[in-house]
Amino acid sequence: MPNLLLELRSEEIPARMQRKAAGDLKKLVTDALVEAGLSYEGAREYWTPRRLALDIHGLTARSADVREERKGPRTDANEKAIEGFLRGAGLSSVSEAQVVSDPKKGDFYVAVISKPGRGTEEIVAEVMPGIIRDFPWPKSMRWGKASSRPGAMRWVRPLQSIVCTFGPEHEETVVIPFEIDGITASNITYGHRFHAPEAITVRRFDDYAASLEKAKVILDAERRKDIILHDARDIAFANGLELVEDEGLLEEVSGLVEWPQVLMGSFEEDYLSIPSEIIRLTIKTNQKCFVTRKQGEETLSNKFILVSNIQAHDGGKEIVHGNGKVVRARLSDALHFWKRDQGDLPDLETLTASAAKFALDLEKPLDQRMAKLDALDVTFHAKLGTQGARVARIRALAEELAKITGADAALTDRAAVLAKADLRTEAVGEFPELQGLMGRKYAGLQGENASVAAAIEDHYKPQGPSDRVPADKVAITVALADKLDTLIGFWAIGEKPTGSKDPFALRRAALGVVRILLERNVRLPLLKIMSRTSLLAKTGGDALFSFAGDPAETFFDLLSFFHDRLKVYLRDQGARHDLIDAVLTADADDLLMVARRVEALTAFITSEDGKNLLAGTKRATQLLAAEEKKGTVIADAVSPALLKLDAEKELFAAISGASKEAADAVASEDFRSAMAALSKLRGPVDRFFEDVLVNDEDAAIRANRLALLRLIREATGTVADFSKISG
Repeated sequence: MPNLLLELRSEEIPARMQRKAAGDLKKLVTDALVEAGLSYEGAREYWTPRRLALDIHGLTARSADVREERKGPRTDANEKAIEGFLRGAGLSSVSEAQVVSDPKKGDFYVAVISKPGRGTEEIVAEVMPGIIRDFPWPKSMRWGKASSRPGAMRWVRPLQSIVCTFGPEHEETVVIPFEIDGITASNITYGHRFHAPEAITVRRFDDYAASLEKAKVILDAERRKDIILHDARDIAFANGLELVEDEGLLEEVSGLVEWPQVLMGSFEEDYLSIPSEIIRLTIKTNQKCFVTRKQGEETLSNKFILVSNIQAHDGGKEIVHGNGKVVRARLSDALHFWKRDQGDLPDLETLTASAAKFALDLEKPLDQRMAKLDALDVTFHAKLGTQGARVARIRALAEELAKITGADAALTDRAAVLAKADLRTEAVGEFPELQGLMGRKYAGLQGENASVAAAIEDHYKPQGPSDRVPADKVAITVALADKLDTLIGFWAIGEKPTGSKDPFALRRAALGVVRILLERNVRLPLLKIMSRTSLLAKTGGDALFSFAGDPAETFFDLLSFFHDRLKVYLRDQGARHDLIDAVLTADADDLLMVARRVEALTAFITSEDGKNLLAGTKRATQLLAAEEKKGTVIADAVSPALLKLDAEKELFAAISGASKEAADAVASEDFRSAMAALSKLRGPVDRFFEDVLVNDEDAAIRANRLALLRLIREATGTVADFSKISG
């Protein structure tokens, strides 16, 4: 079967856009071909800095003929209905339609619409210009003389040529010469910009990829990544070092080169006095280079690894020299930032009021930066005040939380006050990714307690599902205060996530709270903490922010948001959604207890006793629901005198004992014991439904047995709503 080769060659595509763009091209083209009636065996996309390519193999040579019968109105229908039918079917008169008789419905028109199949070449030529013109680049541009015309084509970078060939695997291929804005598809492409700029004639994918490789272009991005990674490891090992691997940087660098050449450069060892994180980010951000370290050690070496797109005649000496000059200049700046951040600010006399507000020591550099952050009135959010106001709220909230987490109050207060101080350091100003981490380093340098220093870094964590959770009690407390302040504040002003939009990363913050509570076994009454925040907002002076609506409604809405994040987290841990729903009530604000209930219910419901009790309970619940739907009022209590059969007497006795035992276990938060108590009902419930007819002729006995069923529902309801459990 024929294969289709497509290449769109342009000026350099930003590395961050390449992978997605290639995937978009594959989806857009294959979807369009399938919609046009074609089928294919497989398709694979490729990309380099200067091209997107698509190989579709096993593509049918033409679309199938289509025959469709479209039923119309009755023959005696009004004229307008018939005209509409003819117009929709593409017929000029009723004589072109068939008349079909139905014994019940009478005679009606049927249009037989036949559409002959079309050649793949015609279909490709038809769909490709629209795909290219409407391609979903995040950013695009116009260029050349045509750019001044309305509707001029846009592309991420100037589009230079298009390859589009089609044909069987072992025969000659044809060019599908569609045209867009003066560029006509052909079978001509070009190799490496410097090493092989000459035109290359291609037929199909195999010789296309091979010809590009001869012309110093490795088409497969994964292969380029593999070459870079292994060559970098090898050159580091040859120098007694090991590569500090970075998947994100590897992905980016592979999108910057078509013919990767791995080289090693160096800088003066004096720069190693800068923290490793700053060195790594400086070299990565400015020069897209990898750093190395001595084998088995954490500290960096003064050697870095760069990837060139040119195979230089001098072995890369000039390339290494040029990159080294830039790296040294950037490290010189970084060293300047590092030293400046440890010195005094020049305007200390203006910071005394802020220092007094937060009990800061202006002899210490990090304290000075916090005072500066407050004194400058740096805005956190227009409706939520300044960063200084936010720190005041976090500080007050952390004080409340420390009583629950057991964190040292003085250390927690100090950590909360200094948590955002590094936002005013020059290192973080240059590299925002280092916020928190630099604060920890500066805190250590000025002699802060280890828990305080750790909390300054870890209060941002976890920043994703795979990020670590704070372990120290002080860090846990400040992390919770930071995230809760963010969530409560944005809920208060009505800035909640909508659909896929979450500009303030509130879902991540809520999941962070959930993970901290569950993974660090923290019992936190969220509604109570939220109400304390409401009071702080009203009485906190500079910390003031207004609630757009009723605070109580706001808090319950936020609690529901936490429930959604909890469900996601527990499902990712393997919990069944119905078991989560069975224990999660609208006002359940102790998320750790919810998780423990789900865990205990999961173990119970998978046991034999649990399965059988679930079946009996659901039967009782269904009977009660049917009666309640009729308007039957179920008695609150069972009358022992009306219990006639041994099975109902046994069940009544069993419920009386199990209910108390389960309630006591729930009160002491021993959910496994509560489940064990309920498991004792399994036998009595089974025997009740085997031996007892609920709908007795005697109305009093029937009402008493319904009340007994109600006791079953209430007994199991102490631990979960069994009606929500499937099975």
